[in-house]
Amino acid sequence: MRIIKFKTYLLLFILFFSKTFAQEKQVFVLQIRSEIDPRMSRYVDLALKDAKDKKSEIIIIDMDTFGGAVDDADKIRKEILDLKVPTFVFINKNAASAGALISIACDSIYMQAGSSIGAATVVNGEDGSQAPDKYQSYMRSMMRSTAEANHRNPKIAEAFVDADIILDSTIKKNGKVLTFSTSEAIKYKFCEAEVSTIEDILKRNSIIEYKIFKYELPYSEKVIAFFLNPAISGILILVMLGGLYFELQSPGIGFPLLAAIVAALLYFTPYYMNGLAQNWEILCFIIGIILLGLEIFVIPGFGVVGILGIILIFMSLILSMLNNDYFNFDLVNPTDLNYAMGVVGLSFILTVVFLFYAGNKMLQSKRFLKISQSGEKIQNLSESQGNFSEFINQIAVAKTVLRPSGKIEINSETYDAFTTGEYVMPNENVQIISYLNGAFKVKKV
Repeated sequence: MRIIKFKTYLLLFILFFSKTFAQEKQVFVLQIRSEIDPRMSRYVDLALKDAKDKKSEIIIIDMDTFGGAVDDADKIRKEILDLKVPTFVFINKNAASAGALISIACDSIYMQAGSSIGAATVVNGEDGSQAPDKYQSYMRSMMRSTAEANHRNPKIAEAFVDADIILDSTIKKNGKVLTFSTSEAIKYKFCEAEVSTIEDILKRNSIIEYKIFKYELPYSEKVIAFFLNPAISGILILVMLGGLYFELQSPGIGFPLLAAIVAALLYFTPYYMNGLAQNWEILCFIIGIILLGLEIFVIPGFGVVGILGIILIFMSLILSMLNNDYFNFDLVNPTDLNYAMGVVGLSFILTVVFLFYAGNKMLQSKRFLKISQSGEKIQNLSESQGNFSEFINQIAVAKTVLRPSGKIEINSETYDAFTTGEYVMPNENVQIISYLNGAFKVKKV
């Protein structure tokens, strides 16, 4: 009897000891709950690196997305396939298009009731029409190879993309792209089980002792993600172009040039860190700025050098937003290309419109004129309105380039001046027409 009691106590002690000192499983949870784009791609990349640093033993992706850019989904897919630890995806409520590709890359798929997976046809984001067949073919091959890697039916995976894939009529109607509900995904082995929570997934896998870590982007990365927003990129382009314009109108001021440089850094850095902006694309931008500067300061008039500079600037800003391989755009969704061209093109147009309507007024404002003096002795007509009339119709000499603003010289004195849009080189003669806001209005003689 005493032996039986001793064995019972020993067993209880062993159970208590093993439960108390059992090593907890490190469960790492990251969310894909928005469009698949460069911001999401960078978020997942950073999350998976953090999971590796924390030596996480299980990774769970909490997903609810309607898809997005194929190239960004492909980056995420490859990273997941390369993971050495079990990776589960919890679909709650959608895994459409690029989301379906990422889900199939995971070791196990779990779905909440009422969820769906599929509908992975590559479409043009502008009108919803199907993208050209080369994009569909690329998506089909990724879906097929990913399904094969995780022992899922590759034909069904292709049917998520291609409406012409023929399957049993109980699985898919001909001419329709395949989408599975939760129960259908379970039936055809594209889902392990229906669950309600992440904890249910762990319980089904007999994981009792665990610690969940939910990934959050560091503040610095949230700032980078903010600047990856195409709308913000458009604003930065406006600041870049506007800053360069105002600096060229009044060289030596400094702050417009500084604003342009800061905007350029904020524009290119996030795309560079995300693997989109390449060194040669940034170099094209710098060369474009140099050519434009040579055209303005060295080469009279405006010709081939200036036009080439503008083309290089325009091209570099567009390519930096895309996952191109030099001038190979096979992996670039036409929607992404059109969107990048639209953002940059619209920014150029808005800059021109702004400078046309407001640029000259800003250049002739009292505050700008005061700042632009830069320590040089310049006569301020607003302070000597009693004798301005003696200068009307006089001939003066352009001391700097007038584009349309700059400096002129009368009787060895320097004055602010502007034209009605003419381009005047240094040492050319101009005639004074009138004065406005402390500066002479002139025309080329």
